[in-house]
Amino acid sequence: MIRAFLLALTLAAAAPAAMRMLVTVVEQKTGRPIENLKAEDFLVLEDKLPRRVEASEFARSPIDVMLMVDTSLLGGMVQPVATTLIAGLKEKEQMAIVSFDSSAEMIQDFTASRQLLEGALSKVRYGNSPKVLDGLFAAMDGGFDHATFRRVILLVTAGIEGPSRLHEREIIRLARKNGVSIYPVYAAGTDRSLFETLARGTGGASFQLRDLERSASGTSIANRIYDVVRGNYTLTITGNLGLGEKVKVEIKGQPKLKVSALPLD
Repeated sequence: MIRAFLLALTLAAAAPAAMRMLVTVVEQKTGRPIENLKAEDFLVLEDKLPRRVEASEFARSPIDVMLMVDTSLLGGMVQPVATTLIAGLKEKEQMAIVSFDSSAEMIQDFTASRQLLEGALSKVRYGNSPKVLDGLFAAMDGGFDHATFRRVILLVTAGIEGPSRLHEREIIRLARKNGVSIYPVYAAGTDRSLFETLARGTGGASFQLRDLERSASGTSIANRIYDVVRGNYTLTITGNLGLGEKVKVEIKGQPKLKVSALPLD
């Protein structure tokens, strides 16, 4: 009996560690989520070395949303989108509203009340300098203390980044540490590469409003965004990937799919 117990402990210690990773996959052209992938379709690399994907499961799960609202001079142009995102919350999901410029200000803590959220959004005043990265860092630093579901930032912005003190690598590092996925929703394209990088490194996705309008198919912009935000894969991967910045996920033979990842363990 003792020998069997010791043998079990030895085998458990010798077994390779496994970790989980949240992955979002969307079509590059339409922004629609891809839902039918299997474990063998994923290629996971850490510092260019492949990791074996043991299992893949797609699911739709409830979220807690931090709605970050651009309060720059051009921020008012995306306020209607923020309003529709409030309306798109599902039962039991919560949202907080944060305004940002050089820092971040919580103007409504997490609540399921659309009335409170709409009231808070109506009080936002515009005219500040849009320092997106600085605002993201300040918002994530303790901003999700009252969240219960998966942590999501919907970054609603005109699309222009000001002279932030922080670098995008620092934002991705903090997001991974806190288990936060970033989903930029922007009007202009001047800082598109920045938004793509933030999304790709945190398991999120970026949405340019003009692209969403071009590929409209009778579904509201808010519903199309939430369709992506709520749906993701959980990969089980052999070994311990840690939280390094050199983790990359691809879909074999599908270079036109946009893939992002957030380590969960």
